[in-house]
Amino acid sequence: MKLSTLTAAGLLSGVAAAGIAAAAALHRHPLPSALLIRGVFAGAGRVPAKKMLPHIPRFTVTGHRGLEYLGTAAKPSLDLFLPDDPDRTPLPVVLWIHGGAWISGSKEDVAPYLKVLAGYGYAVIGVGYSVSPKAIYPAAVRELNSALGFVREHADRYGLDPNRIVLAGDSAGAQLAAQLALAVTNSGYAAETGVIPAASPEQLCGIVLNCGVFDLESVARLRGPVGWGLRKALWSYTGSKDWAATSAAGHMSIPEHVDHRFPPTYISGGNGDNLTLTQSVPLADRLEALGVPVVRRFWPKNYKPSLGHEYQFQLHRPEAMESLHETAAFLEAVTGVSALPRNPLEDQVLRPDFDVRPDVRLSA
Repeated sequence: MKLSTLTAAGLLSGVAAAGIAAAAALHRHPLPSALLIRGVFAGAGRVPAKKMLPHIPRFTVTGHRGLEYLGTAAKPSLDLFLPDDPDRTPLPVVLWIHGGAWISGSKEDVAPYLKVLAGYGYAVIGVGYSVSPKAIYPAAVRELNSALGFVREHADRYGLDPNRIVLAGDSAGAQLAAQLALAVTNSGYAAETGVIPAASPEQLCGIVLNCGVFDLESVARLRGPVGWGLRKALWSYTGSKDWAATSAAGHMSIPEHVDHRFPPTYISGGNGDNLTLTQSVPLADRLEALGVPVVRRFWPKNYKPSLGHEYQFQLHRPEAMESLHETAAFLEAVTGVSALPRNPLEDQVLRPDFDVRPDVRLSA
């Protein structure tokens, strides 16, 4: 999800100004609301590549775009970015799921950031998936599971290591990544969700969760334009106006299902993102209580400048670069494959002082 508080407030004001007839339409069916939110995302969702890339030292990455992982060109595709370093194969895989409130967003939105991650020496996949209202829950989860199968089936062709996979996502994509991790590590949960995991728990090394939505019970209580937008999106995604009472909402609520088998986790959110304190911090606390290794990157509430939703993509800011460095260090720790430093200073940053093991709790 890439809807800032100010953007969402502007959207809500526009809806109010549309008149009584438009408000009635929004109340009767989720499609008008979904289209309105999608329109905002289309303008605000893309990673600012022109601002980002000048702040990243030079690297060379090969991209394979539009790979068909669902068997037909009519379905969503994935993009694969590989570092130009044949001596490093087979490459650990980072499978990234984009945000967009389950109704919008695109793998193209996050492609510049994924190229940067690939420059650290990992195979990075940006997965496209069907969004609602065209596809409702759990279609996206099942498609993303098929992307895991693609890694296994095409490992030799692209030099991938199917035994070292890190799931990752931003906003609603973080929720989807967490749900896919649950399906891989918990057979009972996978059966309830209707997923036959395309990877084994041993193949899943870790997970990266940025600015996610995890606790749907708290979403039902969330006030303001962001809460309004999420509730409309969930109506569209679950197919029910009373989405909070659906089995889908129960399956999607990550804190209710995690246990000690959940993979080592990097979790982050901006202090200016009102989802951080209600979503990311409680999940980090819950995972640590279960003994799951956790690396957290949060800032004090009064930190300036205030860091909003999806702050990690704004690599022209030092806080986003700090998060990037810590993400690379986390990938190195959980995969056991050294990240490629982008300059001598980063070589120090990327030498983690922790070792990820099931019985170790991490903090940052």
